Formats: sequence, C-alpha cells, structure tokens
Amino acid sequence: MQTKQNTTALVWFRNNLRVADNRPLWEACARYSRVIGVYCLDPRHFAATSYGFRKTEKFRAKFLLETLSELQQNLQEKNISLLVLLAKPEDKIPQLIAQYAAEAIYFQKEWTSEEIAVNNALKSQLPDTIFWDYYDQFLFEPSQIPYKNFSQIPEIFTEFRKQVERLATVRPCLHIEPMPDTNLLESVAALPTLQDLGFEDFDMPPQTAFPFVGGENQASKRLKSYFWETKNLSRYKQTRNELVGADYSSKFSAWLANGSISARTIYWQIRQYEKEIAANEDTYWLFFELIWRDYFKYISLKHGNHIFKLSGILNKKYTWKNNARAFQQWINGHTPEPFVNANMIELKNTGFMSNRGRQNVASFWAKEWCQDWRMGAAYFEAMLIDYDVHSNYGNWLYCAGVGNDPRDRKFNIAHQAAQYDPDGRFQQIWLKLP
Repeated sequence: MQTKQNTTALVWFRNNLRVADNRPLWEACARYSRVIGVYCLDPRHFAATSYGFRKTEKFRAKFLLETLSELQQNLQEKNISLLVLLAKPEDKIPQLIAQYAAEAIYFQKEWTSEEIAVNNALKSQLPDTIFWDYYDQFLFEPSQIPYKNFSQIPEIFTEFRKQVERLATVRPCLHIEPMPDTNLLESVAALPTLQDLGFEDFDMPPQTAFPFVGGENQASKRLKSYFWETKNLSRYKQTRNELVGADYSSKFSAWLANGSISARTIYWQIRQYEKEIAANEDTYWLFFELIWRDYFKYISLKHGNHIFKLSGILNKKYTWKNNARAFQQWINGHTPEPFVNANMIELKNTGFMSNRGRQNVASFWAKEWCQDWRMGAAYFEAMLIDYDVHSNYGNWLYCAGVGNDPRDRKFNIAHQAAQYDPDGRFQQIWLKLP
C-alpha cells in the first residue's frame, strides 16, 4: 500500500478509543502522510431523558474522559494529534475537513439508528470526502464468519458458537508505527472536564467492585494483572458469578465497551496464556464470553431497530406496565427483594453491577413486576460504566422473553440469593447504603 505524500486524513474515533489494533487508524496511517484524530463529546449523549436521568450519567462520563486523556497521550507518542471537542460530529467534523484539507475520514462502522443518523448527516455535508469505515469491534469479523449475510445468523447462541468455533478465525492484531514528527498540530485545546459535561467531580466508594480507571494503558495493566501476575484467568469460570471484590471476574467489559482494548487482543493473550501457563475450562470460558459479546452484535446487525422495540426480535405481545412509582422503587432499591435492592443500590452508587446481579434485577423488573423492559434498559444505559448498546439491549431482550432465550426463563430471586450470596455478605455491604 503506497502512502499518499503531503495528504491528510481524519480519523474519527467513536467506540474504538485505542491505538493498538485499531483498523481505521492503521489504514489511515498506511495511506496518508498526515493523520489527525478527532473525538466528539456529543451533547445529545449527556442530555436528559424522558425518565428523568441523563442518557449518560457521571460514572461512564468520567471513565470516558479518563480514556480520552490516555488516548490523546498515546496518539501523541505516534506523532498524531487528537482533538476532543464538546460538539455534535456533524457540526464540527466538516469544519475540520475544510480546515486541514483532509481528503478522507476513517472510522469504526456503527449500525444502530442514532449512529446511522450522524453518518448520514456527515455524508450529506461532505460529498467530496472519501469515507472509509470498518467493522472493528468484533472478535470474529463479518468477513470471517461462516454466514453469507446477517439474515442467516442463528437465533440460538449455541448454534452460532459452534459454527464460529469450528470455521471462523481471529485475525492478528495490528501495530501502528509512529508517523513523522511533523504531523503534530501546533496547539491542541485541553480536554473538556466532567464539569464541562454538567457533572460534579466525585470519588468512587471504597466498596465498589470496579475500582478501575479508563484508558488503553489501564486496560493493558488489568490484563497483565488478571492473566500474568495473579493468574486469575485459571479460575475465571469458577469465580465469575461471585459478587464482591475486584477480581471475581475479568472486568474487561468497560474497556471493551469503549474500545480501549480489542477483543482480539484479549483472545491472543488467552492463547498465549494457555501455551505458557495452563489451558482449562476457565481459560476457555473467557473466550466463550467474547463469543457471546460478538453474538449480540450480530443479532443487532440482523434485526436492526427491532432490538429497541417492546415486542423485541420475536414480536411477542405481552401486557407490559409502565409505572413511574415502581420504576423509582426499583432504581432506589426499595422492592420486596433484598437481593434485587442490593444490586440496584450498588449500581446507583458505583455505575457497576455483576453479571449475576444484572440478570436477576432484569428478570425481576420484566418478569415479576411485568414492567416495560425498555425502561430498565434505558437506566442501565445511563448508569453502567461498561454500557454497550448491543450487549445491553441483547441481554434485556433475553431476560424479558422477547429475545434469544429459547426457554424464556424466569429467575427465582430468593434461590439465586441463597446460591450466590449464601452468607449475605454482598447484601450486607450495599443495603447499609441509601
């Protein structure tokens, strides 16, 4: 691939906030002599919703700003400037294209409706600009899976998993070489702050199971710790349903969600670990969970906006309630179920909840109280540090009985609490808080 001399490309960062193994960034650096990065903190993402909370609340906002700070530093080491702007992409990116005479814009492909609307708004303003987008958030990319089109994606996860395990491959990770040092812009404005987004600064409570900081370097640090220093990967499946502490699960989900680490990076580290340390059911299970993450993305690609509809991808008609008082009780941990309450209080105070907790509180909201599951999904979107549109809505569909659960199961909350919090330790921690 021949680099175009004295030409500029813009890399528009979205949920791929890393330098390592970043396909759009790698392609831009390979083809253009000058590359400039941009990230837009879209005000719409921090606006109030009809439910009374913001679309993105303070926990993920802080994690995002920490991530952007590291991304800016890591790009600078590659002689690439990153502009972080508090603006809508369609308002600022056309100005940057004109200002820097950029020929092309590179970005990660997104396909849900809000992102498509932004794409279309940009393209309508930039008819002469070359748009390059890439599916770069998968373990198994669309070109590698054994399905000719997305309509063939199975509705049962196990069928999908068996096929991709047998026939698909994971591509190697990409490495970006430094650009010429003349690439850097003379001045780059300071990153927006939490206050600029309308939040007060805060400290995470000491009880949190997610005491981590955002950023690509922090993701690498966590991977090194969880795999190589503690060797916790060797007991991942045994501990992943626990509820207390930082190390009962990998906690990679937040960095995966904003793309500060790639699923491929984790996969190849698993393979290296299995060669050098041990290969067992626990090491396989983390790979298994990465396939689940892929699966929900493919379900989203297959069904489009149906993942946001009340009847879901199955078009099932249930009688759903929409009770604002019940919603506040659920959010604040004032239900008749102490286990549900403890998990909801943890989420309210930390922006994090275990996978086991998420399944139980979602089942309670949708199956016990028969409330509109989309309200719960919207609250998770606002609060979760590791919010990912595909996994969040895929899991809510699943728990509400309008998605990919062939058994349409309903959780026995008391039994779940006795099984996963037998001594009540988790509940004791969180039920003390308001």
